[in-house]
Amino acid sequence: MATQDTVAERVTVTEEAPARPRRRGPARTPWLYLAPALVVLGGLLVYPIYQLGLISLLKYTQAQVSGGEPTSFEGFGNYATLFADDQFWQVLLATVMFAAACVVSTLATGCALAVLLTRVRALPRLALMLAALGAWATPAVTGSTVWLLLFDPDFGPVNRVLGIGDHSWTYGRYSAFALVLLEVVWCSFPFVMVTVYAGIRAVPAEVLEAAALDGASQWRIWRSVLAPMLRPILVVVTIQSVIWDFKVFTQIYVMTNGGGIAGQNLVLNVYAYQKAFAASQYGLGSAIGVVMLVILLAVTLVYLRLLRKQGEEL
Repeated sequence: MATQDTVAERVTVTEEAPARPRRRGPARTPWLYLAPALVVLGGLLVYPIYQLGLISLLKYTQAQVSGGEPTSFEGFGNYATLFADDQFWQVLLATVMFAAACVVSTLATGCALAVLLTRVRALPRLALMLAALGAWATPAVTGSTVWLLLFDPDFGPVNRVLGIGDHSWTYGRYSAFALVLLEVVWCSFPFVMVTVYAGIRAVPAEVLEAAALDGASQWRIWRSVLAPMLRPILVVVTIQSVIWDFKVFTQIYVMTNGGGIAGQNLVLNVYAYQKAFAASQYGLGSAIGVVMLVILLAVTLVYLRLLRKQGEEL
């Protein structure tokens, strides 16, 4: 009886106990972990972008900086001036073409060397990895200066090996862009190579062996087996390369001495620098920065949207 009474009391207490509210703690836990990083990103990214957009709407020149004239609100006047400038559209086209060439060359070089790493022995693989990481770790200014010395018309070894005398690679527009492209690819391909190599190593060996037994060539294996399986990784390195190469500054500025003869090698980043700091038109330079930001966001979102339509999980 005592046991039955105890059970009955427990049942009664259970029935009378109010329903407990659902805990919301687990849903908030990820945000608590992300909060420090979000605060740092807010300070390093959101606020500077806000200031960039604000300055682009103001008349902000050296006169306003020194306090000689009051700052006035221009609205979209800086953007109207920018879009009416023919040089801006020429520089924009040159930037897009140059960035596209850099991205394609970097991805092709990085992916080819990543496949090569899976085909060589341990010692050559280690040597190639160390050489690539050395190029990746080299500061942009140092790397640009070294490439200028290599292609120097008077003392550079490249001209001597090719037997072209005192040819100046930075004098012509296309040869200067080509020289900068080589330097950009040299310092950018290691990221692609290491990332893609890690992805290839994660692919089951049985899949590659089955493709090889079926008689598939290395190119066919890459195109039909590896590339589809590595597509999420390729998306990351492609977007990263687009962002890096579209906003190249140091290599162009150092290797072409500020944009080349008569500005023939200008890209948007150097063009914005000239407008903001050389000409003291800070509002116009900020407008160029906002345009670059919008273009990069648009390209990234369109690329991701196309992949989502193809059913890719990112």
